[in-house]
Amino acid sequence: MKFRPCIDLHNGKVKQIVGETLSTEGKEIIENFVSSYDSTYYAAMFKRDHLLGGHVIMLGDGNKDEAVNALREYPGGLQIGGGIHAENASYYLEQGASHVVVTSYIFRDGQLNMDNLKQIVAEVGKNNLVIDLSCKEKDGKWFVATNQWKQLSNFELNKENIRFLEQYCDEFLIHAVDVEGKQSGIQQSLVSTLADWVVIPTTYAGGARSFADIELFKELSSGKLDITIGSALDIFGGKLSYDEVVKYMNELT
Repeated sequence: MKFRPCIDLHNGKVKQIVGETLSTEGKEIIENFVSSYDSTYYAAMFKRDHLLGGHVIMLGDGNKDEAVNALREYPGGLQIGGGIHAENASYYLEQGASHVVVTSYIFRDGQLNMDNLKQIVAEVGKNNLVIDLSCKEKDGKWFVATNQWKQLSNFELNKENIRFLEQYCDEFLIHAVDVEGKQSGIQQSLVSTLADWVVIPTTYAGGARSFADIELFKELSSGKLDITIGSALDIFGGKLSYDEVVKYMNELT
């Protein structure tokens, strides 16, 4: 189990946002935190602490420059997602991203688009691709949410579908949309289920707020999954010590 850091960018600034509010057209986005530091500050911090596999997520337009600055600050240490497609993916790898993260590009009109998936794999290679399977619960099942989580696809997260997609990517990134950014605790059933299904490296994000949550996550996942913590960290305005989390995770390995 590893700690995977994050840099979320919105309107060119590092922010922590309640993810679901990105999809509320005409309503105000709920911001948990807006940093006075730029993306390179956080990238340098993660580089200093030798944290690999964190992700930079561009939430909408106006974030490209800040994203690229972070990648250049920590080449090979960060993944990038948000508006990634076959035509621009190689550019971000050239700027220093270890992987590109895709969701909406491969899920079109509520379903998996195999043409787009094969196209981006052909462009960047399986080993440079992370598939984002951020999901919401519906009728006791999990379905991928796309387009800044505005659209619930018909693609169900189950063992068969997970195993199928593992052929095309190096890792999975999975936000539990129902709890992401709310510091309300991890989505326990999703964590334990994912641990049973996945074979490749998989990062879970959503709801972690304390060391008790981290311990619970470790128990439910049997240490098979990695975890992202955002709004709860003191570097993003929360109460959970970033330095203590890094120290704790280092002691696990």
